[in-house]
Amino acid sequence: MGFAKEFREFALKGNVMDLAVGVIIGGAFGTIVNSMVKDMIMPVVGIAGKADFTNLYLGLTSQTREKIHEATKLVKG
Repeated sequence: MGFAKEFREFALKGNVMDLAVGVIIGGAFGTIVNSMVKDMIMPVVGIAGKADFTNLYLGLTSQTREKIHEATKLVKG
């Protein structure tokens, strides 16, 4: 029981709780930014530049693919 009590005291210290809150807020902020770029900014850029970014991707290997779904199929296995 000593280990559980010591761990609870450690976990309830201010620094650990602040870190946990920061990680949760950071994850939520990342999701919000990704959604805003994908759903709001890129369509406007596409309309302004008359470009379609739907199938645009940057490959990190020497293999080339015609469509984005072919490239993501390789990553997902």
